[in-house]
Amino acid sequence: MTASSTRRTTAAQSRIAAVGAIAVAGALLLTGCGDQTDDSNGGSDTAETSAAPLADQLPKAVRDKGVIKVGSDIAYAPVEFKDDSGKTVGIDPDLADAMGKQLGVKFEFENGTFDTLLGGLRSKRYDIAMSAMTDTKDRQEGVDSDTGKKVGEGVDFVDYFTAGVSIYTKKGDDQGIKTWADLCGKKMVVQRGTVSHDLAKAEAKKCAKDKPLGIEAFDNDQQAQTRLRSGGADAGSSDFPVAAYAVKTSGGGKDFELVGEQVEAAPYGIAIAKSNTELRDAIKAALDAIIKSGEYDKVIAKWGVEAGAVKQATVNGGK
Repeated sequence: MTASSTRRTTAAQSRIAAVGAIAVAGALLLTGCGDQTDDSNGGSDTAETSAAPLADQLPKAVRDKGVIKVGSDIAYAPVEFKDDSGKTVGIDPDLADAMGKQLGVKFEFENGTFDTLLGGLRSKRYDIAMSAMTDTKDRQEGVDSDTGKKVGEGVDFVDYFTAGVSIYTKKGDDQGIKTWADLCGKKMVVQRGTVSHDLAKAEAKKCAKDKPLGIEAFDNDQQAQTRLRSGGADAGSSDFPVAAYAVKTSGGGKDFELVGEQVEAAPYGIAIAKSNTELRDAIKAALDAIIKSGEYDKVIAKWGVEAGAVKQATVNGGK
């Protein structure tokens, strides 16, 4: 996602749609969730922490408590969401579980709206934010992408996946929409503070006055999908893995269809306070370890998103 504290930002590159992501496992419908729910993934006690191969790379305070608190918008299937039993599942929780075994700690996911996650990181409510968050220069530098003004100290990212953005419509009713330019004169729904929201606002400025682009932004992607499903909009947009999952699962695959090609390929990053370089480097080491061991590839394949896999962890690789 993107904007001053959003999931993604405008990187201005096209990316060929990764068909593999449409084969996302499962047929779970996207489910809602409360705003402050804790959920633990991975896990170990103090003894296990000491025995873990990378435990000594963690800051002592984290090592002692055995927990890394993760801020996440847990309503973004298949990246992170609640299954029918209420358990937090998805790409991010599975990767966190694998990294936790390397570090000897558990990653404890706490739910929050996406546009509050970096604030929670700054206030030390979370140790990291892991929520399909796009690594961008604006976020690294603490700059509001809408105003260009400095709004915080910025964060460091450990990049772990690559994804673009897609447009989707009601199935069988694409209204000729193939590109962002085709949205002029239409109404679209997005999640607030995401790259989709940024792209929509940028496109609206290009539209002729007699063909404005209407934009309705919601707290989460599920609300946006509900609005589109009910006929309240012409199109929606979200990160490609998320849009593909919605197309595959919503209404048994009968509600939506993807239109056009994926754009804005950019890295997802795990956000960490700039002052916490020791934790950042430990997270990077853990990610590199699971990539090398093959655990990373197993997670990516499980969720059918191989096209977005990375070969190594990168710090602040976003543009």
